Amino acid sequence: MLDRTTAPTFKTIKSFTLVEPERLEFANGLKAFIFNTSDLDLIKFEFTFDNILLKENQAILNPILSSMLKEGTIELTSKEIADTIDFYGAYLMPEYSFDHTSLTVYTMHKYVGKVLPILKDILQNSIIPQVELDTLIRNNKQSLQISLQKNDVLARREFYKEVLKDTRYGTLPTESIYDSIKQQEIISLYRKQIQPSNCNLFIAGKVDASIQSMITIFFGEEWQNTEVLDKNNNLVFSAYSSDLVVKEKPEVLQSAIRLGGLTINRTHPDFPALQFVNTLFGGFFGSRLMKNIREEKGFTYSIGSYIGNLKHTGFVTIASEVGVDVTKQTLSEIQKEIEILRQEKTSEEDISLVRNYMQGMLLGSLESIFSHVDKFKSVYFSGLTSDYYNSYSEVLKNIDSDQVQDIAIRYLDYDKLFKVVVGKA
Repeated sequence: MLDRTTAPTFKTIKSFTLVEPERLEFANGLKAFIFNTSDLDLIKFEFTFDNILLKENQAILNPILSSMLKEGTIELTSKEIADTIDFYGAYLMPEYSFDHTSLTVYTMHKYVGKVLPILKDILQNSIIPQVELDTLIRNNKQSLQISLQKNDVLARREFYKEVLKDTRYGTLPTESIYDSIKQQEIISLYRKQIQPSNCNLFIAGKVDASIQSMITIFFGEEWQNTEVLDKNNNLVFSAYSSDLVVKEKPEVLQSAIRLGGLTINRTHPDFPALQFVNTLFGGFFGSRLMKNIREEKGFTYSIGSYIGNLKHTGFVTIASEVGVDVTKQTLSEIQKEIEILRQEKTSEEDISLVRNYMQGMLLGSLESIFSHVDKFKSVYFSGLTSDYYNSYSEVLKNIDSDQVQDIAIRYLDYDKLFKVVVGKA
């Protein structure tokens, strides 16, 4: 009989093993990574492209291109694409991030032969139809108008505009930018970016010989590059202000607070330790910021900090919404918590709590083969190998109070952070 009076024994993670994909590279430059599992009939195909357009005033074209990929080809209208995908119970999803554009489809094994030709058509023959483009721009402008009424959105935009200025990361959509978009610009970007030599294809599920054959024919042989690919990806980041910027909105009841600045990304050896310190500081529900500003002071429902990993940089950001009468106090408490990390040793109890939380999250993030793909992509696009996660786990096991303090001193400095308040301060 199960003994419910005794807690299960605690076990530490001894090693971290990811499923390693089969790698294929075709003459057209396409790289494919196959995560094969024989017991899963659902298959995921994810075509991921580097965003190659780096001019700040044109960076808005990348998310527009992502949204337009499934809106029509030479042979199929957007409705025909959607109806066919629905008929076979598949799910087609374009996605955009700062560094990548992807087109992902989930489909059952038995319908791969019906669904992949549609993907092939989209990747080779999209026409970016004007009617659908006009609708997308109109909808985006309406969404932007609504978003710009929200304090947290305004604070986030001010953060990106200042900290990531003069780069495509810091380019923000406006109504006038949307109005300036031309169909031919999107078509030109499509021809440059949606090419096999700029594509990594991640496949997960039951991938048998027939599916591999379709991949080879559709995407390795019949898909050809249309233009010479220019991957000039060097970005230069300008110095940013560490002042407090206040955007007054006298009528509001809450202020949106956003602080942050540039930091290291995943390629730096200190990154796992910085993630640990960030988790302790504001990265989970039991963090220092949550205990102080939510639980003890009652200033907010939620506050947190985050380390962003980008291809060309990293950033730290702290965000919350608080009552306008406690805005200054909240900023003071954030500063105080940073100084405590920098000046005082963290207790072993706190270190163990964060260590166990992060190790549990690491294991819990591998519930399916699709999760293994995501973990692989994270290190692959950073130029790292899957051994990174074992090194990451070792950092969690061995980090101590001296290292926590050292990382906080080097990477968390309130006086160097950009600070913005939208509301009252």
